[in-house]
Amino acid sequence: MIKPIAYRDGAVELLDQTRLPREYAVIKIKDYYELAQAIRELKIRGAPAIGIAVAYGLVLGIADVQDQATLDRRFHEVATELRETRPTAVNLFWALERMEGVYHKNRDKGPEELKQVLLSEAQKIHREDIGANERMGRSGAKLLPGNAVVLTHCNAGALATGGYGTALGVVRAAWEARVLKKVFVNETRPLLQGARLTAWELEQERIPYEIIVDGAAGYLLAQGGINAVLVGADRIAANGDTANKIGTYTLSVLAQRHSVPFYVVAPTSTIDLKIKNGAEIPIEERDPQEVLQVQDVKIAPAGARARNPAFDVTPHELITAIITERGVLWPPLGEAIHNLLT
Repeated sequence: MIKPIAYRDGAVELLDQTRLPREYAVIKIKDYYELAQAIRELKIRGAPAIGIAVAYGLVLGIADVQDQATLDRRFHEVATELRETRPTAVNLFWALERMEGVYHKNRDKGPEELKQVLLSEAQKIHREDIGANERMGRSGAKLLPGNAVVLTHCNAGALATGGYGTALGVVRAAWEARVLKKVFVNETRPLLQGARLTAWELEQERIPYEIIVDGAAGYLLAQGGINAVLVGADRIAANGDTANKIGTYTLSVLAQRHSVPFYVVAPTSTIDLKIKNGAEIPIEERDPQEVLQVQDVKIAPAGARARNPAFDVTPHELITAIITERGVLWPPLGEAIHNLLT
């Protein structure tokens, strides 16, 4: 299994996703601020993977503290720094809140034991994510017909999670069950997470795929022969509206137009009951240079300006179903989410 993140000997090891597929490079991080920078720079990315990373980041941040008063102050400082790295992926905030709950519950045990409890919790979050992905994969694979052809967007594979993947977890499970024929991979501008990362993962698994430019998806859906669109999610509102990589909304409209099932695959930790609908989801705007150049090669005139929203929101009525580790949620999605989580 591809391992995008690991904790060993007091350090977090990340597979640097900015260098793939040209270079397989693992970076070792012992400082929480460096980890926060790695999240901002997309060396580690994907909502579930970010959640795991910040859990380990809290462990790194308090590793050298010996007294309780300093530990309290440092824990708060580290949590604040990590909380500000990416605004859209709710798993980040979910993981921080879970770790903060464990901290306060075990605070009276003393610094050394508290550090061990927090490390155990971070490792538990990591293990749970992999298990959840595998369950989602099996559930999703059952929704696909034999000899299925699917379309994906961005990267929702092992690299975006603790391992195995969400949308690509369904692809993996379908391939293992011998019901998958091929994957069309949207390149996913501007950072090409589809062409660079999803294609790389499929290459490792020897799963048949073809990369397409994002603008070709409508043509292929209109031609017929695509059985499902599979995407991940960075945040799901209480009514089922879903934020995911920019371009996902466009795919959902095209899928509905051509009567192709549109499945969102995400763990329940990605559902944010505090957010009523997609209009309340914060959308990250990233550096315009990511649009104006590709892999440090400038592709626009020197004076060009750009907008770079990193995510868009797909309305719940365009989603066929949400596949979670606790089962498949069918419309009405708001009611299904309420019944599952409350």
